Amino acid sequence: MVEELVKSFFSIALELTVLFVGISFLINVLQGYIPYEKMEKMMERSHALVSALIALVFAFVTPFCSCSTIPVVVNLLNKKVRFGTVMIFLFASPVLDPTILTLMTATLGWKVAIVYTLLTSILSVAIGFSLEKLGFENQVKNVIMTGFKDPNKKLDWKGALLETLQLMKTVYPFLLIGAAIGAVIHGLVPTEWITTYMGTDDWWLVPIAAIIGIPLYIRLSTMIPISQVMILKGMALGPVMALMISSAGASLPELTLLNSIFRKKLVAAFIASVMLMSTLSGFLFYLI
Repeated sequence: MVEELVKSFFSIALELTVLFVGISFLINVLQGYIPYEKMEKMMERSHALVSALIALVFAFVTPFCSCSTIPVVVNLLNKKVRFGTVMIFLFASPVLDPTILTLMTATLGWKVAIVYTLLTSILSVAIGFSLEKLGFENQVKNVIMTGFKDPNKKLDWKGALLETLQLMKTVYPFLLIGAAIGAVIHGLVPTEWITTYMGTDDWWLVPIAAIIGIPLYIRLSTMIPISQVMILKGMALGPVMALMISSAGASLPELTLLNSIFRKKLVAAFIASVMLMSTLSGFLFYLI
């Protein structure tokens, strides 16, 4: 049994490590060639829909977790970028990560990755503009940010490697934790149990998974190997996706940071919006 668990762990961890390191290195090489300042100006001056599209692209090329997104949000707000556009970036950035989407494609399939990307993009735009329309812009505190890291600094191959290693220090432990949990689930949790209790189409599984995801603060890099095993065991795709999106889109550390720049009504609206995004996505994944 132990030998099987160890073998399963190394198999999952090795596959994800190769993908994670390769994609992360490539992204770090390309970071210095992405015109962030020009994109910020375009978001500020463009038509609403064009600005929304730029915000999604900006979210995709800035592979941040939910907490590290906050300084960028403050920077955009200080530059008077449209509130709805900034909210789109806030919701989209943690869930639209090129590295994570590559891992998702490799483990869960391209169909799941494409639907996931489309759903999170569309819902981010809808929620961002809805919050603006409802007048939540007046719930932003006056925050001045200092020491913002310039993402336009070009990296050579050595610099990109160092950045990748730095990222590995912060993110890779979570990936290994996910691989370990996935191995344990694969070896110890009976397939029949997951199929019976978690593999049904009961609607209440999706909102429960969305609620559980926020306080758990499970990174997507941790959730993907867990999700792969759970789905192979027979767990329904809807609750898995609801859990992934809610855990990536919001977390207790992020909410603490948001409380420093948003008033309570907007923080509450943010939590409700993440819940809505993850729940709707979960229900729609039942259709796949």
